[in-house]
Amino acid sequence: MYIRSVYTPLFNPGHILTNVAIYTMTDIFDNEILCKKCNVKMQKAKAVKNGFVLRLMVCPKCHAKIVHPLDEQEYHKFINLKNKTFHVKMRLVGNSYAVSIPKEIVSFLNEQEKVMNNMVKLCLDDIGRLSVNFREELEDNGE
Repeated sequence: MYIRSVYTPLFNPGHILTNVAIYTMTDIFDNEILCKKCNVKMQKAKAVKNGFVLRLMVCPKCHAKIVHPLDEQEYHKFINLKNKTFHVKMRLVGNSYAVSIPKEIVSFLNEQEKVMNNMVKLCLDDIGRLSVNFREELEDNGE
């Protein structure tokens, strides 16, 4: 079972209503997490997988890992998009050709980082294969 966030009450003494709790969301990884196997406090770590930086909690004793639920959710969104094939039109615009990028892909990229109105890297990889890079490649440690 994953708990995304924990709501903690903050009491605002300057608020018009007295003794009213205002709940704010805190990150579950901000709390102490004990390893399920050996009951040792887990430590924060990061891993890169397919260009994604995943936040982890790692047990120093048994090396058990817990991936942050939100990072895991975004990673699964990426895998689902990666496994889709999109058929798009190529159009002549002035002296260049334009290929439309599906909104689903652009929306996902915008969630990751603001890429609109930025320059992208376009490469001819092979006969019949182009690649468009929206950012510098991150090192992949294969996890």
